[in-house]
Parts: sequence; structure tokens; C-alpha cells
Amino acid sequence: MTSAEQQPTPLWTPDPERAAASNIARFQRWATEHHGAPPGDYAALHRWSTEDLDRFWTAVAEWFDVRFSTPASSALADPAMPGAVWFPGARLNYAEHALRFGEDPAHADRPAILHLDETGAEPTTLTWAELRRQVGSLAARLRALGLRPGDRVGGYVPNVPQAAVALLATAAVGAVWTSCAPDFGARSVLDRFSQLEPVLLFAVDGYRYGGKAHDRTGIVAELRRELPSLRHVVHIPLLGTPAPESALTWDELIGGGGGDGPAGEAVEPVFEQVPFDHPLWVLYSSGTTGLPKAIVQGHGGIVVEHLKQAGLHTDLGPDDRFFWYTSTGWMMWNFLLAGLLVGATVVSYDGSPGYPAVDAQWRVAERSGATVFGTSAAYITACAKGGVHPGRDLDLSRLRAIGTTGSPLPPDGFRWIYQEISPDIWLASVSGGTDLCSCFVGGVPTLPVYLGEIQAPSLGAAVESWDVHGKPLHGEVGELVCTKPIPSMPLYFWNDPDGTRFHDSYFDVYPGVWRHGDWITVTERGTVVIHGRSDSTLNRQGVRMGSADIYEVVERLPQIRESLVIGLEQPDGGYWMPLFVVLAEGAALDDDLRTAVRTALREQLSPRHVPDEIIAVPALPHTLTGKRLEVPVKRILSGTPLAQAVNPGSLDNPEALTPFLDLARTEGATRRGTGG
Repeated sequence: MTSAEQQPTPLWTPDPERAAASNIARFQRWATEHHGAPPGDYAALHRWSTEDLDRFWTAVAEWFDVRFSTPASSALADPAMPGAVWFPGARLNYAEHALRFGEDPAHADRPAILHLDETGAEPTTLTWAELRRQVGSLAARLRALGLRPGDRVGGYVPNVPQAAVALLATAAVGAVWTSCAPDFGARSVLDRFSQLEPVLLFAVDGYRYGGKAHDRTGIVAELRRELPSLRHVVHIPLLGTPAPESALTWDELIGGGGGDGPAGEAVEPVFEQVPFDHPLWVLYSSGTTGLPKAIVQGHGGIVVEHLKQAGLHTDLGPDDRFFWYTSTGWMMWNFLLAGLLVGATVVSYDGSPGYPAVDAQWRVAERSGATVFGTSAAYITACAKGGVHPGRDLDLSRLRAIGTTGSPLPPDGFRWIYQEISPDIWLASVSGGTDLCSCFVGGVPTLPVYLGEIQAPSLGAAVESWDVHGKPLHGEVGELVCTKPIPSMPLYFWNDPDGTRFHDSYFDVYPGVWRHGDWITVTERGTVVIHGRSDSTLNRQGVRMGSADIYEVVERLPQIRESLVIGLEQPDGGYWMPLFVVLAEGAALDDDLRTAVRTALREQLSPRHVPDEIIAVPALPHTLTGKRLEVPVKRILSGTPLAQAVNPGSLDNPEALTPFLDLARTEGATRRGTGG
């Protein structure tokens, strides 16, 4: 067979004219002329971006006209990881960049934020001028309340415009933002916020989800009691309840500037100029064991990385409407706001992903006129199983790109999008993480899309697949590593004074090289396939397997809604690999279904992928952001006590652990492995 015959056919290839007009193509032509970037294809541009980090990131800052009130002498002074030093001496402010499109009178009356909810009511609009006014007013009031650079501000808020205004005002002051979605219980919020000791809390009285109102006044009262550092609470009445005693009100704070002017008076935002590495916000790991890691990211690193990722890789600009279904407890909300950095209209949505029907998110895309729509791989799978036909039933004519993340999108998800949305849609599957609030690998508007493959590593991301000895692999499964720094990598963990936890999270396996914890394959085409988390490795008969590969096959079966597989090394040298399944409504785990599962895995993967047992459970435990809990379940089945195996406050449904705890008690003596 010739190499041409071996080359798979792309699902989608960009129109040459459209590709040439993309931001990334225009950037490459400009960087070739002004910074010595090579002409040619994306691979050449990527190679330059990782071989000459200083010139590449200098070019990014110039191309996007990053406003340094004090310039840096270079983009990268020290490339060592951890501890890389970016843009030394530079000063800037994230909020200034997020609001600068509102300075242009031609842009001021255009929508900056378009908000929708479950009711189906007409979208509400926050223009660029009004967004600047509200941020300016709120920042002035925060300063009047005594907030200073470095103070911490918490947000117990859903994905509503007030959340964006609160973050931007916090950043304008130079204070440090952190947020949790209001579906987080009090313990989960306290596990996060108590580490930072916030001095001010923005809190809603409740939220609407799945057609119901969910009151949160009791939880807010508990947060006030349990966070002694709080000096002020700002009440946001989404459900219309009055402000609790001594709380400030949202309307009061955005009505005027610093208490000196009448309500509604325009207040020009004042942006505190902070060092490049000044903390901007704190994100959190899932915290499935122990306290969540408090991940600190800086103003400058987020500005340049998000400009690159939103402007070049997502190809966003002022004519776009950018909708990503997310919550304020997930880093994708922070990335959604990157649309503001490039002048796009951000579409915020507060509600259930599947209410009143499975196609709810597609209807939001239609109603908002979204040009770029992002969602989870799990939602695409649910749509495929739910028999919805968005491309046939809805007007998605403005939609040009779909992004997916959260977990690997299986090949069937790729097929469904091209069959049910449009054969001429750009599918930008991405993978990165909370750790850098961006993507290691993702979409490139000038490259083709292949079935089940992410298009390429991102610019500036020196991504490779490594074996256990630190040798690069091609066409084989290995650890996702990044051999050089990226500006948005964490500055540090907040609650980690000597840096030990930070070091052990990323640099304990390959010194000086970031190990992300994903299994990947880098193909001969330069595309990337994600196989799942390497810390929940399946290693049967010496062959490493990714759990995502198993889920993709098993969850094609209509009788199975969701699945979870783990592998337990046993003291006698044996290996037990059970598969847990959540059945679709009306399905039964009988001999026929067990046979169907085993046959599918044997034929589509290999005999090594066939589980030893298939066990039905009512539900699977997930993190609060929807990720399956493979490692904690493995620990529980290995005999680890619950308190040591998982933090219940990190789960969406702690009761889902009950079947696994029962199994550990009844069969642990014979099944028990090492836990890993």
C-alpha cells in the first residue's frame, strides 16, 4: 500500500480563500516580514513558535497591540520550568484589554455580552459602552470600600453578565478574582475560598436550572459565617429576594462612581497597572482528594495566551458571537471572556444543558446567532443518542465553528457533527486544562479535520508524547509533556509556600518538563489523539490502554448511557478490570448485553480491552465540572478508606459512591489491589 493510500481522507478541509483570510494566516505573513517567522504551512509556524519563544511571544504581543504601560526588555528572560520569567519589568492590566473595544465610538453601541436563559425570553444585551460604565462604576466603589491590589474577591455566581462585570472590576482594581458556581454546596465553596481568605464576596440569592428556582440564601449565610476574612458581601438578587442584613446591593454599586455621582452616571474605568506576573485569578483543581489545588494565573500570561488562543486558534474577531456552554466553576468560563479581548460578542447562558430538551444548547446557538459554539464531548454524545437533528430543525446558518472539550470527543461524535450540523463546519476539538486556562492542543483554521483527531498542538506549546524514559514517541501512546514554558502556566499554588505541591503536580516525573497527566498519540500528520488520563492507567498484560478508548466503544451501544473502567493490580500479580455501566432507561444488563459489550471491545479494540466483569450501577460519580472519577473509585476498591480516597465535597453526587463502597466491603478481600 502506498503512503497516499494510507493517508486518511479528511472530514473537512478549509476553503483556501477562507484559510488565507484567517487571523492565523495573516499573522504568519506579518510575522514572516517583521520577526523572521518562516513562510509556508502551519507546521513551520509552530516549529518556529516553540524554537524561538522570545521572538514568537514578542510577535504575539505586537500583533495584538498589548498595552504595556511599562515595556519589557524581552518576552522571555528565563525559560526554566518551573519558574519561567516572562516579560520582565512589564506592567499592564487584563481588564483594560478586555474593555478596550468599547473605547471606539463605532463599537460602543454593539453588544459586548448577550445573555440568554432557560425561559426562552429575548436575549438581554450589555453594550460595550454599558459594560465599560458598569465596570468603571463598580471598580470605583470597590476602591471606596478599601479594596487594594492583591486583595481577594470571591464570586458565588452563575454565568450571568454580573459575573463578568464583577471579575473585570476586580481585575481593574488589581485585586484577585476567584469563583464557584452556585450549584456548589457550602463545603465545596469553603474548601476553595477559605484558602484565599477573600475580603469581599459577590453572591446571588439563587439560580434557575432545569425549570426550577434554587434558593441559595442559606448557603450564602453559611459562607458569611465561615469566612471570617469577609468585610463586605454584595447581594445579586437573581430570584428577587431582598438583601440580607449589612449586605450591599448590586444595583447600588453599579449605579454611580464611588458614591460621588448620581445613579447611571458614566464612570470611566481606571485600570491599576500591575506587573506582568501579578495574580489575576485563582482557579481550582477538582480536589477529589484533599483540598483543591488553588492555581494562580497572572494578568500578563492570561492576556497574551488568550489573545493567541482566541484570536489565532479560534479565529475570533469583532464580527463574531462566541458561545461556550460553561459555568463559573469551570475554566472555560474564564476562557469564554477571552472573546472580549478580541472584540467578539460573548454569549452567556444560565441554565441546564439539556432543558427543556436535549437540543437546548443548539437552540441557544440559534437564538444568539452564535458563529462559534463550544460544548462538552459528553453533550455531543447525548445529542447523538437523543436523536436530535439541529442542522435540519434549526437555523444555524451563522455557525461556522464548533469547539469541544472536557473529555476526548470520540470518532462517532465527529461523524455526528458532520452529518447532523453541516458538512462545511470547522470542528475544533481542544484539550488543555485548568492548569493553564487554555489549550495544549486544539483547532487550527487552516488545517483539515481528521476523524477522532485534534488538529495540532497550539502555537508556542512544545507538546510531545514521551515514553517512561523521556524519549519522544511518534504514532504510539505516551505521556503528554510540554518541554518549554507557556505564559499562562501557573505562577504558583496559593496554599503552597515552598512550592512542593506545585512541583509534584507537574515536574516530579520528568525534571524541568511539564507532565500533564494525559495519554496521547502524535500522528504522522502532526495531529493528536487523546486517550484519557495517565494517572488512571489501564495496564493489562504490559499493554497500556486509555480509558477513553473503551468508553468510545461501549457508549455507542444504545443500552448504555455512561461507563467507567478501572484496573486493579492485585497482590498475587493478577489484574482485575471491571467495567461499570449506567443503563439507558428501560435497558437491562442481561447476557445479551454483556456479550454485546465484550464483542464490541474485542472486535473494535482488542481482547485485552475486554473487562473481567460488567457491573450495572445507578449513577457514576463525577467532579463538579463533570469529569468521571476513575482514580478515587480505584482507591476505594483497593480498600482505601473513603475519607482518604475522595473529598465528598468535590463530587456532583456523593451518593453515587455507595455501590463502589459496598463492592469494596463485600468483595475487597479477594479483589483488593494496590490502588496506584
